[in-house]
Amino acid sequence: MATENHSTVTEFILGGLTSRPELQLPLFLLFLGIYSITMLGNLGMVTLIWLSAQLHTPMYYFLSNLSLVDLCYSSAITPKMLVNFVSEKNTISYAGCMFQLYLFIVFVIAECYMLTVMAYDRYVAICRPLFYNTIMSHQVCSLLVVTVYAIALIDSTVETDLILKLSYCERFISHYFCDIVPLMKFSCSNTYDVEMTTFFLAGLNIIHPVQHPRICTLEGRSKAFNTCGFHLAATGLFYGSATFMYLKPSTASSLAQENVASVFYTTMIPMLNPLIYSLRNKEVKAAMHKTLRRKLIGAPSQRRMATENHSTVTEFILGGLTSRPELQLPLFLLFLGIYSITMLGNLGMITLIWLSAQLHTPMYYFLSNLSLVDLCYSSVTAPKMLVNFVSEKNTISYTGCMCQLYFFLVFVIAECYMLTVMAYDRYVAICRPLFYNTIMSHQVCSLLVVTVYAMGLIGSTIETGMMLKVPYCEPLISHYFCDILPLMKLSCSNTYDVEVTVFFLAGFNIVVTGLMVLISYAFILSSILHISTTEGRSKAFSTCSSHLMAVGMFYGTTAFMYLKPSTASSLAQENVASVFYTTVIPMLNPLIYSLRNKEVKAAMQKTLRRKIN
Repeated sequence: MATENHSTVTEFILGGLTSRPELQLPLFLLFLGIYSITMLGNLGMVTLIWLSAQLHTPMYYFLSNLSLVDLCYSSAITPKMLVNFVSEKNTISYAGCMFQLYLFIVFVIAECYMLTVMAYDRYVAICRPLFYNTIMSHQVCSLLVVTVYAIALIDSTVETDLILKLSYCERFISHYFCDIVPLMKFSCSNTYDVEMTTFFLAGLNIIHPVQHPRICTLEGRSKAFNTCGFHLAATGLFYGSATFMYLKPSTASSLAQENVASVFYTTMIPMLNPLIYSLRNKEVKAAMHKTLRRKLIGAPSQRRMATENHSTVTEFILGGLTSRPELQLPLFLLFLGIYSITMLGNLGMITLIWLSAQLHTPMYYFLSNLSLVDLCYSSVTAPKMLVNFVSEKNTISYTGCMCQLYFFLVFVIAECYMLTVMAYDRYVAICRPLFYNTIMSHQVCSLLVVTVYAMGLIGSTIETGMMLKVPYCEPLISHYFCDILPLMKLSCSNTYDVEVTVFFLAGFNIVVTGLMVLISYAFILSSILHISTTEGRSKAFSTCSSHLMAVGMFYGTTAFMYLKPSTASSLAQENVASVFYTTVIPMLNPLIYSLRNKEVKAAMQKTLRRKIN
């Protein structure tokens, strides 16, 4: 029977958390935020323990492994859940479902035993402190961690094998990922033996590890609660939700209750663990402060140097695009023309959308905000560049330079996310047209735009804050405006850590948003290819072609500028790339969206006729 099932059931349909279309986008944004915090928190904890010598102890060795486990078992579930929020058909192949189940069980069981090992470590530290270094030697710690993963692999293999032997009568899983309990509910065969085996194994993994060793003395108990409070908090959260999910009769709770419990231990707990261990642990907070001071501010001598630098370097000299005097006037006229077209084009686009009732749709609401962003970040750099073409001394104050950097980063990051939001809007319009007005409501559109600007402000604040702490030895910036990469080249100190951080943040902003755009357009392309008529396919593609051009130009130049080693290109290449995305793209965007968009051209002609006549 199982063989027949495997030949017919090649994929399952995941029911997800909700079937209400208007909740898909808010839940997508919520869980994307939770997953981002989970990734940053756990990767940050692993990195902090690796960098801080004072955390090279058994306790933090186990904690780094717990963070790794949290990161892995959250990653086994959340990415697929996020894709399903923006996908029309929430399917998963039979092999993919079993593989997800296997990995999930591996890491959730590893979490049980890792928490037990951490409890044992605290027991030895508090009850047998004189023998701690002997008992918790490097070899013993390594053996304990290997044992944790070995038990998890064996247990997951047993449980997944039991599920593989079941036959299935339905394809619909009333859950947001492939878990044992939901899979057993639509089996054709009697699952009593599988349920009892799962109950026994789950009970062994949950009840046995939670029996922590006794604390020896009253003084030891007091000290234990002071040093182990964070571990007890993490243990309570994990075992509480896991016990509710697996150690109860299958009819003892509703689907909604099971979903809440599952969400809690698959997404919330991996996010909360690094926060619990950092906010409630003095050693982690001290190591974090020390590492941040060392990495971002530098040693005491470097801080003194930075203070002296800030008192002496009160202004920078901008090198500009060229030092040849005969090119200054032609370049001034060229960029004055480009900036004038940029201002007129983007202001015209905003005005046209505001005046034309037929353009009062989500797509053009986002386009008007894109025009505003283009106008602003071009205005941050172009006016100063124009002044410098006709000025003898091309200087900018230290404060002015940092302000220019801050506002430039705000709007260039906002551009990334605005293009992503526009791609999502096109995905909903083409792939889910019947739900378009429900999903892209006025409230949702406003929330998306607010999120875009919030991401710009947060990213800019972090990066500018880092540059404010860097000491500078030279005043000459080999660029035509204050950007991060040229400023780092003037630093007195080693900027490797700043470069890595900038690379990570730029990578997050460019790669994550770029991937979301690609995913949206992959679904769009799939939907377009399924349209039966040539006219329908042509119309669908024409609504996205202008956006694809804008996305390709912007991401191509920003990726070249920021996602490369600092020595991988010449100054001339960097200047060309910078000129392209700071001045040329803001000019081209309104031209692309007006010349290649029939609705914009029609609205323009109608508005002009109405105003002239």
